[in-house]
Amino acid sequence: GSGKTTILEQTLLNLKGKMRFAVIEGDQQTDNDAVRIAATGVPVRQVNTGSGCHLDAHMVSHAVEAFDLDNLDVLLIENVGNLVCPAAFDLGENHKVVVLSVTEGEDKPLKYPAMFHNADVMLLNKIDLLPHVDFDAAKCKEMARRVNPDIRIFDVSSKTGEGMDDWYRWLESRTREK
Repeated sequence: GSGKTTILEQTLLNLKGKMRFAVIEGDQQTDNDAVRIAATGVPVRQVNTGSGCHLDAHMVSHAVEAFDLDNLDVLLIENVGNLVCPAAFDLGENHKVVVLSVTEGEDKPLKYPAMFHNADVMLLNKIDLLPHVDFDAAKCKEMARRVNPDIRIFDVSSKTGEGMDDWYRWLESRTREK
């Protein structure tokens, strides 16, 4: 996929000493991603949607019951992994973050505009693969900004850690705002 769960893992491992996290993992089936998140030591709740292609506010409201929100700084929600269905649903989040991998093609912001229009941040992931794939990062960013002029874009590699510090700083700054 785009690397959403790996980004979450790295974020949690690098920031859990600075901020208190919990995670809601959304998938159609399995708890594979939740198991990976639990291995970081961060509380996680799995929500399986069955044939549904997204989480909704009702599902999230039930999952949130598992956490003591007064003792959290950040609740991260990893929605079901596609760029179509999750875009249209308000989960009560303060910020939407979209992860796009350089292996997916630079045209995705125009193909799936709702996701990019509604996002505060785009994490352009797997930038370590840029020398090996046919992907025009500048063109992708231009398309994302055409859909959403205010979107913040961070070039990251969840594998090598490149660019992740900028993402962490953004996340920390949003936590201080609340």
